[in-house]
Amino acid sequence: MGILEEIIEGPNYGEIERQIAKFMEDFLARTGARGYVIGLSGGVDSTAAAYLAVRAVGPERVNALLLPDREATPSEDLEDARWVAEKLGISYTLVEINDIYESFLRSMPFRQLENKVANGNLKVRIRMCMLYYYANSRNCLVIGTSDRSEILIGYYTKWGDGASDLIPLGGLFKTQVRKLAEHMGVPKRIAYKPSSPRLWKGHMAEEELGASYEVIDQVLYCLFDKGYDLEETAKATGFSLETVKKIYEMYLRSSHKRSLPPAPELRW
Repeated sequence: MGILEEIIEGPNYGEIERQIAKFMEDFLARTGARGYVIGLSGGVDSTAAAYLAVRAVGPERVNALLLPDREATPSEDLEDARWVAEKLGISYTLVEINDIYESFLRSMPFRQLENKVANGNLKVRIRMCMLYYYANSRNCLVIGTSDRSEILIGYYTKWGDGASDLIPLGGLFKTQVRKLAEHMGVPKRIAYKPSSPRLWKGHMAEEELGASYEVIDQVLYCLFDKGYDLEETAKATGFSLETVKKIYEMYLRSSHKRSLPPAPELRW
């Protein structure tokens, strides 16, 4: 069995679905919150998380916000997000974020309109604020939709889509999330849709990362699950040492995203 096959075909997805749903059910009961709110993008991660939430606590306790950017969100993503909400029977609210985003920019004298990353991250943080406003006003919890691959390489916005109350997919690589989604009945057009945070028009994850998730997941699996060093990982996967180092450097550079802000240890 090859490395990728081991990652994708090894898990018992029925058991994984049961464990995550139980985790979400217990977490909600423990906190005393009324329900969950999730940002539905039409992609595989938010779709899989929504399916799991409904299995965990029922559709009446799950609410979705659809927060498209009319400049960057393709119509098919919005249509898929609507389809998921209606398929699952969860209530949803649609709000375009552009007016809020443009108001932010007008109010900031230090804005840099040419900076795609800063402006894209602002859009993600606007969505976070809206999700938390909804959650706070209704005693709900915000479901994070990042997967293990994104968490390990830091491919998310700090205090944006990285801000949540729980991360149900945080133990699964991207390729495993796709397989889990298919197991739960998510249509293949969503389960295997090319990933993108849609921070700007034409923005695609794997183009920005410089590697496919099939490659990234194999490297991460060898490094963090099998405990291989860089050279062993390159040999086991058949990828160049340069590729392995590049992915590992993503992990190192993003370490600040996976912990609370540091504070000095004081003695007196």
